[in-house]
Amino acid sequence: MDVIRSLDFFFSLVGLIILSPILLLVALIIKLTSRGPVFFKQNRVGKDGKDFKVYKFRSMYIDADKKGFLTVGGKDNRITSVGYYLRKFKLDELPQLINVLKGEMSIVGPRPELRRYVDMYSEEQRKALKVLPGITDYASIEYRNENDLLASSNNPEEFYVKEILPRKIELNFMYINNRSLKEYFKIILKTVGTSVKGR
Repeated sequence: MDVIRSLDFFFSLVGLIILSPILLLVALIIKLTSRGPVFFKQNRVGKDGKDFKVYKFRSMYIDADKKGFLTVGGKDNRITSVGYYLRKFKLDELPQLINVLKGEMSIVGPRPELRRYVDMYSEEQRKALKVLPGITDYASIEYRNENDLLASSNNPEEFYVKEILPRKIELNFMYINNRSLKEYFKIILKTVGTSVKGR
């Protein structure tokens, strides 16, 4: 087990314990304000191209993901009133600490994509699948307002595939090619800073 994996295990375990009151509160609010399960589970592509289920707090109405793969704009009508704030402050991502604990994800690494988008990767881009996907990385920070960018496009799907996705993968390699403890902590601190600000 390398140092980063050891840190992932430690931070995810401690994080789940320390944040348990917040996690329980969020779960209760979700349950009381909209019909459906507390958690949203979705197949994503992980290390070496293997599928796994990523965990999130449910921020949309039931079956909303079947109406489109991309979330467009902060006021997407598929998002619940509570879900809007969960997404704004990235609280919906907290259950992914379970994925980290299980060894399916890292705290820092490329965000796991849907299979439909991974199937569009070039041979070079597929090298991003050689590492564990993460909760955050440079692409997550730069595109934390991705929904608003998509909302401003006439064709969100095309804009994502042709403009956002290639840039995200470029940013993924900024960490992959310089994977170190310094970069690991740098990205975590940047993520915490932007999440607290909600922008």
